[in-house]
Amino acid sequence: MLSLRPTALDLISLTDPHAKAHAVRALPNNLVDLSLDSAQVLLEPADVPGRPAHPLLLPAREVPQRSVGTPEGHAGLIHSLVHIECNAVDLALDVIWRFAGMPPAFYADWLRVAQEEALHFQLLVEHLHSLGHAYGDFAAHDGLWHMAYKTRGDLLARMAIVPRTLEARGLDASPAVQRKLVSVGDHRASAILDIILRDEIGHVAVGNHWYRWLCSQQGLEPIGHYQHLAELYAPPKLRGPFNLPARRAAGFVEAELDLLGL
Repeated sequence: MLSLRPTALDLISLTDPHAKAHAVRALPNNLVDLSLDSAQVLLEPADVPGRPAHPLLLPAREVPQRSVGTPEGHAGLIHSLVHIECNAVDLALDVIWRFAGMPPAFYADWLRVAQEEALHFQLLVEHLHSLGHAYGDFAAHDGLWHMAYKTRGDLLARMAIVPRTLEARGLDASPAVQRKLVSVGDHRASAILDIILRDEIGHVAVGNHWYRWLCSQQGLEPIGHYQHLAELYAPPKLRGPFNLPARRAAGFVEAELDLLGL
């Protein structure tokens, strides 16, 4: 029987993102068919996460911007979404292997997240291929993993900054991205984004749930402590417009949504 957390470490170390996504989706989708030693502390190898030779990773401000109305810009936008989902697979695997001592439901939640992110990656890669391109053809940035690295020593900070901040930004961005794609007649990509938005609401909800659970365990007030963590780790500033229905569905309370306007 596979042991979930060491397996997650093995998978995140793979350098071929296509093989990684395939292997993640091939895992049993529940803990009944996996062994779980939640107390085991795993040592981090030097190759986490495993990365392909391409895409070239640049600072976000140096990634070329192209009009979605051009073939290259259209494919480049899809490529950027593929890259986000590739990182999202690594982020979910990283949570599973890195952080010991959590309840079994925690690892079951993040296993589901990893498998859904792998599906998103595969759907977008297939669509990118239909446009005559492959993952790695365009430059990308490493902002998501940079914040994961910064929060590698603090699970509470990881839950606050990655799913509740960076991934929640994806909820906000999705409608505008869909409008761009529909404007160039790409209804297939829009349909894929419908799937991704549905699932990402659940992923942010997982982050919200475990963030609040950890705050409860540590006697912390969630909203005030989030402000402290945001100052400490300095994620990108949130800018509207905000997808308030999606954020509510993901478990943000009205007091948190009110703060977005500040």
